[in-house]
Order: sequence, then structure tokens, then C-alpha cells
Amino acid sequence: MIEMPQSFIVSTECQKAAEQNGFRRVLGENDGWTAFQSTTAYGTIWLAASGAAGPWFLALEHAGVVEELSLSPMEMPGPGRARYAFDTLGALYAVLPRIYQLAASLPDAPLREFQAKIKDLPKVTEAERFVVQRIGQDVFRTSLMDYWQGRCPLTGITDLALLRASHIIPWSECESDAERLNVHNGLLLSALWDAAFDRALVTFDDQGKPEFSPRLSEQARAELRWSSPIPLTDEHRRRLVCHRERARSMGEVSAGDA
Repeated sequence: MIEMPQSFIVSTECQKAAEQNGFRRVLGENDGWTAFQSTTAYGTIWLAASGAAGPWFLALEHAGVVEELSLSPMEMPGPGRARYAFDTLGALYAVLPRIYQLAASLPDAPLREFQAKIKDLPKVTEAERFVVQRIGQDVFRTSLMDYWQGRCPLTGITDLALLRASHIIPWSECESDAERLNVHNGLLLSALWDAAFDRALVTFDDQGKPEFSPRLSEQARAELRWSSPIPLTDEHRRRLVCHRERARSMGEVSAGDA
């Protein structure tokens, strides 16, 4: 099934696909699979093919990426945690950008980036600690932009100036930097939704549908329009339990209308 060793054409196409999608470090070929890594995203990917006409194969090692992808793995021998088959090279290209986005934004990557940026910074005075916090919030926003592909999942808004990195568990209440920077502790919301979410005037159920506080005026509720529920993982849902408790402690919430 796998061409071993890779022909010049297969090797060239695999390297081109990896390089154009952020995985520029070539680690070498083994049993027909060529391994690639990125300097800005965690984990290794492997690419292979049956021949120049395909099908083409992808293997992944990062559990978080595998869990987030809406792809069905294929039962076949090979490296990594999961392997996928694509009839055409175009189909492989279509999924690689999302893999890079996830690998660059999943929990450990933002934390490592943050630690590298603050390694030599002083953290004694309040002003110095504020600088460190600002760096962390910038890393968190960039990670959420990657994870949510630059759009508010509720409204579809993609205007960068109108998007906010919304913490589910607030920065000040997180027990560690790992939790503060975890993309599953955040939602990328348009500015109006972010303001309502931050003040617990709106929260979300396990299906990603909004629940509104009675403290919201009818006019404000009417302006909080949305087109589809937020696609949530179990990690999001676990954290949203705390947010719903906060919202309900401030006043009962009710389900929203599409």
C-alpha cells in the first residue's frame, strides 16, 4: 500500500505539502513515511503515498489534534496515534492548514511560547507583572485566533478589530499559567458577545447555545444575534460549568432563540 522508498515525485510532493503548511523541518523517511516538524507548532506529522497518483496518507502524533479533527482514521500500520487516507493530493492539502492551526494553538504550545517570551523579564514590581500579563494575553489571543480560524463561531464575524479573546475561567482566577493560556479556556467572540459573556449576562449550554440573563434588556438581547451554536469540546464544557454557575448566582438565565 505504501510506496517504499518514496519515489522522487512522491517525496517532492510530500515535502512541498508539509512546507507550505508550516511543517518545514524534514526529519527523514522510514518505511515509506517522511516525518516533518514545525518550529512554531508542536508535534510530528508523517506523509506517504501509494504512488504519484495517490492515494496519499497522513499520520499524526498529537492526541489533541487527533481529537479535534472531524476525520475518521484509517486502520493501517504506520507511525503516530492515527492515520488518514486521501484520494487526491488536493484533499490532503485541504486538511493540513487546520492541523497546523491546532498544533500551534493546543494547550502546551501557547504555554511554551509564553514561557520563552518572559524567561528573562523581571516580575518584581506591579508594572513588571503587568507587562508579563499583557504578553500572556497576547499569546492567548493569537492562539484563539488560530484555534477558531479567525472567526466568531456564533456570528461568523471575521473582522479582527471586532474579535475578543474571552476567558471562560477569568485570568485572575486560574490556578496556573497553563490554565490561563489553554485554548479550551477561551472563546473567540465578537465584541458585543464578549462584553455580555465577561459580565455573565450570557453563558452557553453544553450544545453551545446561549443562555441569557434576565438582567439583559429586551433591546440588548435582540442585538445579540447569532447564527449557529458554538462547537464545543468536553474541555470547553467542563469549564463552562463554572461560568454557568457564576451567571446563575447573579440571576437566573434562560435559553436563547436562534
